[in-house]
Amino acid sequence: MNRWTTRGVIFSALFAGIMIAMSYFKIALPISTVPITLQTLAVMLAGSVLGARYGTLAVLIVIGLCAAGFPALGGNGGIAMLSGYTAGYILSWPFAALLIGLCAERIGSKYTFVKLLAVNFVFGALLVYPAGVWWLAHSTGISSLGQALTAGMWPFLPGDLLKSVLCAAVVTAVWKVYPIKRILQNERSSWSKEGSSGVRY
Repeated sequence: MNRWTTRGVIFSALFAGIMIAMSYFKIALPISTVPITLQTLAVMLAGSVLGARYGTLAVLIVIGLCAAGFPALGGNGGIAMLSGYTAGYILSWPFAALLIGLCAERIGSKYTFVKLLAVNFVFGALLVYPAGVWWLAHSTGISSLGQALTAGMWPFLPGDLLKSVLCAAVVTAVWKVYPIKRILQNERSSWSKEGSSGVRY
């Protein structure tokens, strides 16, 4: 198993910053207390580009900063943010990034876009809803499953599908110039094929 690399940790910090920036994009819905944001897209990108280990780390950095009181999620932070009505979604993100990353590390070169789209929609969107909707209903006092799904799931599915398509398109292009294995490989081994001129292959 490869060790943690400086390159991977740096990329994790970079994607944490991207996720924080994306969290400021919000669209309020009249039928729900949960806004539409780009945070789930950031989770998808982190898992797909960085793989399981570093993608999960990126998400945990954001959650850790939020827990420490930094305005890491849409300008808000603190333990209250991680126990509020959106906590179920937020605390599902590390698992989403982990599973997306595990799948991304195993995706071959054939039908890459379709595979990434499916992986991100299933694990980056659908996986997040059970805990998200349950905690939303619990914290807001919604007793009906139908009302809970209307408030916390149904309005967001089209956007999640669009995010999955966008993520798949971006990552497919990124992989052509920067394959995921370059993030995962050990830094020492990345120099093992160095030529006599000192140029890395």
